[in-house]
Amino acid sequence: MNLEATDGQAASALPETIKNSLRLVIDPELGFNVVDLGLVYDVTADDGGAVRITMTTTTRGCPATSYLADGAREAAGSTPGVTSVDVNLTYEPQWTPQMMSPAAKEHFGIAPGGEW
Repeated sequence: MNLEATDGQAASALPETIKNSLRLVIDPELGFNVVDLGLVYDVTADDGGAVRITMTTTTRGCPATSYLADGAREAAGSTPGVTSVDVNLTYEPQWTPQMMSPAAKEHFGIAPGGEW
């Protein structure tokens, strides 16, 4: 996951701030935030506050796709310094439970190094 700004010192902290804002977006089916689920692949910001988020869903055709993308757009857009948000949905690479943070894995009862 690349969470870095493309230019400028002020913009360099913005992706991390956005990442924290994205933790407010909860997948309605799993009940956990999209960052720790590993659904956010990339966050970049330029000096002007234009943000690009690349993310996925747990499955193709997920009924929550629009909800998650809109939630990410809204959460990022409410972050100070953000002037625009582009959310790009991708299925490459395909999401797997191994992409979850240790906290998410623990929440779902997956042992460290364990399978789903």
